[in-house]
Amino acid sequence: MPEPVPAAKPEGEGAAPEEPTEEDQLPADGEQGSTELTGLFLEKPPESVVAVAGGDVTLIAKVDSSTLTRKPTMKWLKGKWLDLGSKAGKHMQFKETYDRNTKIYTYEMKIIKVVAGDAGGYRCEVTSKDKCDSSTFEVSVEAAQQEQHTDILSAFKRADAGEDEGDLDFSALLKATKKKKKPQKEEPAIDVWELLKSAHPSEYEKIAFEYGITDLRGMLKRLKKMKVVEPKHSEAFLTRLDSCYSVEKGKKIVLRCEVVDPNIQVKWLKNGQEIKPSAKYVMEASGNVRTLTINRTSLADDAAYECVVGDDKCFTEVFVKEPPVTITKLMDDYHVVVGERVEFEIEVSEEGAHVMWYFEDVELHKEKDSKFRIKKDGKKHTLIISEATLDDIGMYHAWTNGGHTKGELEVEEKQLEVLQDIADLTVRATDQALFKCEVSDDKVTGKWYKDGVEVLPSERIKMTHIGRFHRLIIDNVKPEDAGDYTFVPDGYALSLSAKLNFLEIKIDYVPRQDPPKIHLDTTGNMVSQNTIIVVAGNKLRLDVEITGEPAPTCVWSKGDQPVSDTEGRVRVEARKDLSCFVIESAEREDEGNYTICVTNPAGEDKAMLFVKIVDVPDPPENVKCTGVGEETATIVWDPPVFDGGAQLKGYLMERKKKGSSRWTKLNFDVYESTTYEAKRMIEGVLYEMRVFAINSIGMSPPSITSKPFMPIAPTSEPTRLSVHDVTDNTCTLKWLAPERIGAGGLDGYVIEYCKEGGTEWVVANQELCERQGYVVRGLPVGEKIDFRVVAVNLAGRSPPARLAQPVTIREIMEYPKIRLPRELRTKYIRKVGEKINLVIPFQGKPRPIATWYKDGQPVDPKMVNVRSTNVDTILFIRSAERDHSGKYELVLQIENMEDRATVDIRIIEKPGPPVNVRVTDIWGFNAALEWEPPKDDGNSEVTGYTIQKADMKTKEWFTVYEHNRRPNCTASDLIMGNEYMFRVYSENLCGKSEEPRQSKNTATIAKTGLELKRNPYKEKDVTCSPKFTQPLVDRSVVAGYSTAISCAVRGFPRPKIVWMKNKMIIGEDPKYLMQNNQGVLTLNIRRPSTFDGGKYSCMAVNDLGKDEVECQLSIRVATDPDKK
Repeated sequence: MPEPVPAAKPEGEGAAPEEPTEEDQLPADGEQGSTELTGLFLEKPPESVVAVAGGDVTLIAKVDSSTLTRKPTMKWLKGKWLDLGSKAGKHMQFKETYDRNTKIYTYEMKIIKVVAGDAGGYRCEVTSKDKCDSSTFEVSVEAAQQEQHTDILSAFKRADAGEDEGDLDFSALLKATKKKKKPQKEEPAIDVWELLKSAHPSEYEKIAFEYGITDLRGMLKRLKKMKVVEPKHSEAFLTRLDSCYSVEKGKKIVLRCEVVDPNIQVKWLKNGQEIKPSAKYVMEASGNVRTLTINRTSLADDAAYECVVGDDKCFTEVFVKEPPVTITKLMDDYHVVVGERVEFEIEVSEEGAHVMWYFEDVELHKEKDSKFRIKKDGKKHTLIISEATLDDIGMYHAWTNGGHTKGELEVEEKQLEVLQDIADLTVRATDQALFKCEVSDDKVTGKWYKDGVEVLPSERIKMTHIGRFHRLIIDNVKPEDAGDYTFVPDGYALSLSAKLNFLEIKIDYVPRQDPPKIHLDTTGNMVSQNTIIVVAGNKLRLDVEITGEPAPTCVWSKGDQPVSDTEGRVRVEARKDLSCFVIESAEREDEGNYTICVTNPAGEDKAMLFVKIVDVPDPPENVKCTGVGEETATIVWDPPVFDGGAQLKGYLMERKKKGSSRWTKLNFDVYESTTYEAKRMIEGVLYEMRVFAINSIGMSPPSITSKPFMPIAPTSEPTRLSVHDVTDNTCTLKWLAPERIGAGGLDGYVIEYCKEGGTEWVVANQELCERQGYVVRGLPVGEKIDFRVVAVNLAGRSPPARLAQPVTIREIMEYPKIRLPRELRTKYIRKVGEKINLVIPFQGKPRPIATWYKDGQPVDPKMVNVRSTNVDTILFIRSAERDHSGKYELVLQIENMEDRATVDIRIIEKPGPPVNVRVTDIWGFNAALEWEPPKDDGNSEVTGYTIQKADMKTKEWFTVYEHNRRPNCTASDLIMGNEYMFRVYSENLCGKSEEPRQSKNTATIAKTGLELKRNPYKEKDVTCSPKFTQPLVDRSVVAGYSTAISCAVRGFPRPKIVWMKNKMIIGEDPKYLMQNNQGVLTLNIRRPSTFDGGKYSCMAVNDLGKDEVECQLSIRVATDPDKK
């Protein structure tokens, strides 16, 4: 993977590095000032990165978290707004790692198969609580170039073509190997950027070919950025579209711009195609504002948009952020054998979501990896491995842009287990011989051999394979069929052998009496003398040869009960010289001692047989979890009550996640103990267990599922344990939460202490402490005490956090010191009615005594409220009055030591009006005023006065001066002949006085001897004959809908108006309403019919003449569009 390289200026292209813009150097809008900008980065991405198109590029940033109280959060942004976290997928991948030793977070952004659209400005921003840091960098994309491309192009140029040397000459290339190129004069270096800036767009390709430019598109993009220094002034737009917009998928977005002409029509384009109005795209015009509303945005709306007004355009780009896709059903673990099918299945929150599958750190692709199949069905996504191999062992991951799950695959080699071996047979002539065996895998095939030679099927010999059972059937047995038979499974180093014995029957024709004799065959099912073992469910057929003359009588009995049935599950079959005892589908109740008794006149014989029934064991009992760890759990159980009549070999365990239906095997080899530690579990996930018992016959049914349990681990130890305060009998401790809490959460803390050198720890808190601080009380004075803090959760206690050294319990004497805030060191001024709340911190040990005094006397608790704590004192007045003004003294005492501080509080209000306002002098158009300060200054210095005047005629007051500081002023620009009165307001910090003080006397501005000569007034003649300034206009209206016709007329004297229809005067017909408003004439026609159509005229008449206008009114009948 190529590492990002700082951008340098390539010699062949003349590329110039771009300077970071102001937009890239500043944080995003709304972020400045919200958090403290600090240097959190240990390593930042390079400021300029050059990537090759089609390759991969990785950008790395590192953050030191040793001084941070919370885990930092990293965001990768493009431009100002676009959060790249929503674009995570095949093209962009993000990775975060943490080194627990150095406490350094490493963040990586990987762009796979870089394309030209990835070029631009980027920013990585890290935040942690109230700290923030960011880094900007530029990514440039260049096309993949061949080596020595300049030389190749020069070889294609004509050497003697002059101005046409840009054309190709293949002959020159062929001659280049034979003929050395003539030396050419070195031409001065040409800046390609300057050429492109000044060239017409039609010449771009020619310049690119002439100077060997391969990435013309990339250079033009950068050239566009270099050209755009100032926004181009637009004659059509007042406000253009923003450079880009960002919206979440499914939400609504509004694109807004303002045009100069409010009546102009605009066009909206998407990727160059005009957008038609619809329910999704709503276009609106309101005055100068033009808006395009996109409802329920989808990924298809992520495009470039234009607003076109004539030949002018404005552009923007819309980025649609896809909401994170979460995983609703997690992946299960699999434990299979070689060749089995594996299906890793998950469910996501949205249909059609993109899911990436990984095996360890390698991404799986449906096209490349034919071994793996990826199936999508709505929200279900499945990774299928048709036949698992040992190479497939490992961890499989599924990633979405909002979630991650993993599952482990364990593959074991196939191990074939023999569930039922073949048994030796003794068969008479013409009887049938049946060899049967059962193996654990129903897919296993095999071959039968007789004395080392493969047995081939025939009409008499048949071989069957049904499920796990393999049978060899020989009909009409012959002497040559006797021998050793072997079954060999294909693919396994295993063989099952048995012997076929042929029984010959000899007939003795000597006519004599022989006592009966029982001939028991001790081979076959006989495992010991007179003991037969039968697997439950199998058939027992015991053929006993009997001899004697005459033929003896045979009786079978179980215990004292004879067995005489010739039909049924347990029966006796009699044949010549044979007694057959048959048990079909043997059961546990069939176990016991069986007796065969044969008698004839010559005597009797008895034989005792013990039939033992063996079966699979009962399931184990009381399966439960006795302990859990972070990834482990300890499981115990009781052995089965019945072992099946055969010794137990061991147990098999299975587990599954709660809610899942798939069980995973934990062991393939038989486990002998009844205590098992399950490993490699996921912390915080509920699991269930079950156990199988195994003996030589087979595997028991599963046990009852255990109660759900969750692997959890205690937290790590609390961090940064420190002593905050110590007194004669208490010690205050503080600490921070553990670095690792885990799925078990954190219930609280236990604080313990013991004397130095002791081993008996005393619990200080009876209930768990949920805060990260605690005061341990009742400690002995002068003792050295060790402290430790333990975090507790469901899994138990964490390792303890201990102090480095013991703490001596003794009060530390500290002199009293008042920390008077800066604003209280000068006069503290408040208005009447306001609230006063003074908080004054102090320090001292033991706890100081704070006392307040006002003007040398203790404060009155009825007027002032005082409250003191260990570290501060508060003086509170709910509603301030002027009586609260004064000097307040705080005295802080510890035994014979004290500290004092004084606070000067002044309560102010508005002043009273000035006194003795009077006019002292009048001259010309001026009047002099004087007054005296108010008697009540409101407990604050008077800062000025406001002077107003009023004419005695109108009595309206006008301000002459504001904030006049002196107790006198001169009012100027008074009007001759008028008499004036004055009033004055006083002002202080609270404002102007409630009431003004009016002057005792007035000021009269006397008239001088001037004579006004008036111009003779000539009245203007305004009479004129009537003249229509606005004529009537022809109209066409729908019958039944009221209408009006209007015109405008002027004339003096006011003319008389006459309305006519078809030259007939319209009288007092209620159908018509005639109005005249300032010369605007209106005739309202109520619900006209077709008979009201015609020619309407309006005539205006006065003494000087008349005028007339007319129009045509057409009445049309409304038609129903549904009846067309």
